[in-house]
Amino acid sequence: MAVQRTFSIIKPDATRRNLTGKINSMIEAAGLRIVAQKRVKWSEDQAKEFYAVHKERPFYMDLVNFMTSGPVVVQVLEGEDAVAAYRTVMGATNPADADAGTIRKECAESIEANSVHGSDSVENAAIEIGQNFSEAEIVG
Repeated sequence: MAVQRTFSIIKPDATRRNLTGKINSMIEAAGLRIVAQKRVKWSEDQAKEFYAVHKERPFYMDLVNFMTSGPVVVQVLEGEDAVAAYRTVMGATNPADADAGTIRKECAESIEANSVHGSDSVENAAIEIGQNFSEAEIVG
């Protein structure tokens, strides 16, 4: 396995409930390092750009509205096979289907308000990291 970077978002439902520290502890317990992190309030344009892949889907504007409803914490995570490792600790998209001990099982409110986002591939991680961080902001 190789050391990789992946992208994470702690979503507005989780920041509203002060779960950033709990989620970060779960990330670190999974063997991932947080090498960049910032709390931001996305504009509608930023959310639309980030979720552009979904723009033809019926839930697109609901997703944009949700992701701009409050602050998010964007992060770069680093570790062995980081994309897969983070997806494992996140758990299934639907918290009802997520394994015990995963972020979504422990923190999510619903399938829509599921507390976290993680990149689904190394390629998408690079794109998502580039949309949210400069190289100077990532300190490993």
